Amino acid sequence: MTAGVTNSLVDVAGLRVGHAQRVGGGYRTGTTVVLAPPGGMVAGVDVRGAAPGTRETELLDPRNLVERVHAIVLTGGSAYGLSAACGVMERLADAGIGFPVEGGVVPIVPAAVIYDLGRGGVFRAVPDGALGAEAYDAAARSHGPDLRVSASAGSDPWGTGSDGPDLRANGSDGPDPWASGSVGAGTGAVAGGLAGGIGTASVVLPSGVTVAAMAVVNAVGSVLDPVGGRLSGTRYGLPGEFDHLREPREDEVAAWQGATVTSFNTTIGVVATDLTLTKAQCGKLAGVAHDGLARAIRPAHTMVDGDTIFGLSTCALPFPGAAAPGSPEPGATAFERAARSTPAEGAARRTSAEGAAGDTPAPVGAGRNAPGAAGLHDVLAAGADVFSRAVAHAMLAATGRDGAPAYRDVFPSAWGK
Repeated sequence: MTAGVTNSLVDVAGLRVGHAQRVGGGYRTGTTVVLAPPGGMVAGVDVRGAAPGTRETELLDPRNLVERVHAIVLTGGSAYGLSAACGVMERLADAGIGFPVEGGVVPIVPAAVIYDLGRGGVFRAVPDGALGAEAYDAAARSHGPDLRVSASAGSDPWGTGSDGPDLRANGSDGPDPWASGSVGAGTGAVAGGLAGGIGTASVVLPSGVTVAAMAVVNAVGSVLDPVGGRLSGTRYGLPGEFDHLREPREDEVAAWQGATVTSFNTTIGVVATDLTLTKAQCGKLAGVAHDGLARAIRPAHTMVDGDTIFGLSTCALPFPGAAAPGSPEPGATAFERAARSTPAEGAARRTSAEGAAGDTPAPVGAGRNAPGAAGLHDVLAAGADVFSRAVAHAMLAATGRDGAPAYRDVFPSAWGK
């Protein structure tokens, strides 16, 4: 197996990611938005931490009505930061994207938060609707990587410095959509006393299915191996991914004293695939990704963590025998097709009787679009591994600051220094 071109969430075709942050003037926080492809994406969620801060997660229960979501928001600011999702919702509504109802649309925007209050100096300096809109705009502007290959053959999805595809964003400002480190929702993150942040990883399975993760690492637990200074998540790397790292020297390990519990924390994130999944299967994917979280962070899911992971399916790659892309799924109603349509298509349908309230949607991914047991097993196994890898990349890319040194600053020998 190999990583995708960017080793990030945007390797799942159709997904777009945008980051926005505020640092200074009392702020050290940010917001990250994951935008769905046209027509939305199927989503599930699994909440394991005892202190979560979330929005719209009940809609993702397979028993409930809505089948597609239009964006996922990951943000700092604890419960205050949930207002960032309002800015994303406004942007989507202005674009005509959302669940069709009489008179308009209602964008479906689940969200989860980390606790980073006061880390910039002012307790209530938190993300708001304006910052959410800024992150949305960054995602909307992003068009993916420039895949022109440089003079040196090969690619470097690990970001270790060798030549490869030019991964400059096409016209976007701020952090690239595949960025890792202290950006977006990870701007004020801390993990076990070290600077935390956002990390990403992806894998392309032998079947051609892509699975990718993005983690916002802000854990009370340690990200280090219990008997050394190695990052636990690196154990699940693909061949060559973490080969540039060494086991830190014993004196550096002995000198490091991780922080004790001082506040609420939380690791949040998403794991996504282009394989067609149902809501229930997306929920299972999110649940298995928690295994990856627990492999990389110890302890996980504590009373002061709000660990939450969303599972996403863009439904771009059905299994053999599934309906052709763009064709109605077996049993899908006009109301459900309208919910998945592009803004223009949705607007047209909302003017007809097809979008009448009470037209009950059929389950996404039912019938011929449901994956076989073996294919689903491979995706689930990959979901756990990519999340562990994403946690490691978050720590490797994080920027140190007063009270939260970076991993590379505490353990320079890990890079052979």
